Amino acid sequence: MHIQSKLPNVGTTIFTTMSALAAQHNAVNLGQGLPDYAMSKELIALVSKAMNDNYNQYAPMAGWMPLRESIAEKVQFLYNTTINPDTDITITPGGTYAIYSSLTTILQPGDEVIVFEPAYDSYVPNIEVNGGKAILLPLTIPDFRIDWQLVKQNISPKTKAIIINTPHNPTGAVLQESDIQELRKIVKGTNIFIISDEVYEHLIFDGIAHQSILRYPDLMERSFVCFSFGKVYHCTGWKLGYTIAPAALTKEFRKVHQFNCFSCFTPAQVALATFLKDKDSYLQLSPFLQEKRDYFIELMKETRFNLKSSSGSYFITASYERISDEGDADFAIRLTKEFGVATIPLSAFYQNSKDDKLLRFCFAKKNETLEAAAEKLVNL
Repeated sequence: MHIQSKLPNVGTTIFTTMSALAAQHNAVNLGQGLPDYAMSKELIALVSKAMNDNYNQYAPMAGWMPLRESIAEKVQFLYNTTINPDTDITITPGGTYAIYSSLTTILQPGDEVIVFEPAYDSYVPNIEVNGGKAILLPLTIPDFRIDWQLVKQNISPKTKAIIINTPHNPTGAVLQESDIQELRKIVKGTNIFIISDEVYEHLIFDGIAHQSILRYPDLMERSFVCFSFGKVYHCTGWKLGYTIAPAALTKEFRKVHQFNCFSCFTPAQVALATFLKDKDSYLQLSPFLQEKRDYFIELMKETRFNLKSSSGSYFITASYERISDEGDADFAIRLTKEFGVATIPLSAFYQNSKDDKLLRFCFAKKNETLEAAAEKLVNL
């Protein structure tokens, strides 16, 4: 049998490859973006209670209503924006699914979507499997900012959407209010949608305000805003998130959603409906992760890596120009095999494998994990 691939240029992701290599060589894994510390015992207990209380059957297609109501309350508290939990919020199996379904909802063959590179690796395949074309624009080096003049030059009658991601994976860069103003100017009076990847919403540092699309009514009316509970509550394996969009867009989104997953894991939704009301459970995430970032930066001062700035997310990038002139993929593999630390080469986040001699480190780890990695990296 012969199958014509919809993604002929896609193979196994670098995350799978590097994690397998880390396991094979018993390396400290600072590659994959997941915590190695425990999640909240209180939240675990709430899930257990929900299961014991027999919340084990399908939740409604759009999600458990008390959870959607808790999300709407949170949005009102954080961004002073009123969201209708009935018509504007859909619970999804993770943030990546939310992004995929948003693109599937709007794309027709031949549509163009502006993507900023380095970019989370699902964006371009999501676009291409839906018959669209990714218009790839580079973020500026070394600060990974958007060149808005370049964006204007690449807007065409075929432009269907712009994907933004703040805080940014893989670099930790964040959008500023000036960026949002430029975005507003570009899309005003157009039919361009915005897909806003905000899964690291609460992992933002140094007192910087998160520039959520939810703050801006004129942008919100054309946006699908995607979130992840896994990133917020240190439970990435739950694969639970949500999409917020205006009622008309949500109606179309749910047409796709109902024939894909239909319903998400009910006990976790019931538990989160209660847990989300505890504001400290998400407000304390920024200082918690900032402390880990700062500790990792301090540890890495003893190495020959040059760390770039990171204002959010789980991640920080580092140049190894004082160590080697190897390509980043080759260096990352050698680092895993010979020195016992797994990272992700930044070229994996470019479709043309652009190599700026940078690696991505995940610092969302126990202190002893970070210490073990730094101890090995000092030897380079």
